[in-house]
Amino acid sequence: MPTLCYATPVAWTQAVLADFDRFLNDHAAAEKKASGMALSMALHYNDRPDVVAAMADLAVEELDHFRAVVRLLHQRGLQLARDRKDPYVNALRAAVRTGREQYFLDRLLLGAVVEARGCERFGLIAEALAAGELKTFYAAIAASEARHQGLFERLARAHFPAREVAARLAEWLDIEAEVIAMQPVRAALH
Repeated sequence: MPTLCYATPVAWTQAVLADFDRFLNDHAAAEKKASGMALSMALHYNDRPDVVAAMADLAVEELDHFRAVVRLLHQRGLQLARDRKDPYVNALRAAVRTGREQYFLDRLLLGAVVEARGCERFGLIAEALAAGELKTFYAAIAASEARHQGLFERLARAHFPAREVAARLAEWLDIEAEVIAMQPVRAALH
């Protein structure tokens, strides 16, 4: 698993803990979007059975996470907020190359780096929370993100030469570091 090139600052965790309700709504939106992205990839790459199967399973898992976060919102007496654009993801998408095969590789590696960032940040939340249901939940979500990152990397290596994957992944890690460093510190996943 690759190492992120930018470590999330402590101020981010503090911002999340200071406005956890807002963070939960952002987290729910991120899970819903992740499920939709997986379905989109399954349909877009319907000629690749391994991708279809993996993305169908991922979509279900991400939707299950969405449902779990919505439950947490409701337990806190909150409503699900409307979606907001994610400037982090949108900036990363701008770096996706054109051309069928380049686009495919970039979508897989974009998925890997976004999941890596989610793993890091959900892990930070789990570490910062007091023992209890939320801590356990976020530790499990962090582990899930690590598995998803591995899934995207395995799919990339199944369809492209290892050297090409490694080189482009290194580029993606640099791109992601620049993008995440420019994001404001706020109670949001990205």
